[in-house]
Amino acid sequence: MPANKKHLTASALHRTAKITAGFIGGYFVTIALFTVLLNWVDTPGLLITLQFAGFILWCVLFLLAFIPKNGFKVCAIYLLIGLLCILFNYLMPFNP
Repeated sequence: MPANKKHLTASALHRTAKITAGFIGGYFVTIALFTVLLNWVDTPGLLITLQFAGFILWCVLFLLAFIPKNGFKVCAIYLLIGLLCILFNYLMPFNP
């Protein structure tokens, strides 16, 4: 059963932005968030756990990128979340 045309993204530019935001932006947000978590919690087994959780989070972020109609909003949101995590990581260093 084919998809209803009114629910599909008409612009190829927005479709490309959604795919790029989901793939690259989702990975950027995942790595930035888990860098903050690794900086706060100093557990040797956490890195292995975060590898599996990171893949799941990246998949969820990839799928969430297709919900809004505007692909550039998704790019901006993922970039903002990633930069906030990196900024938080540098402003609040880990104190053992």
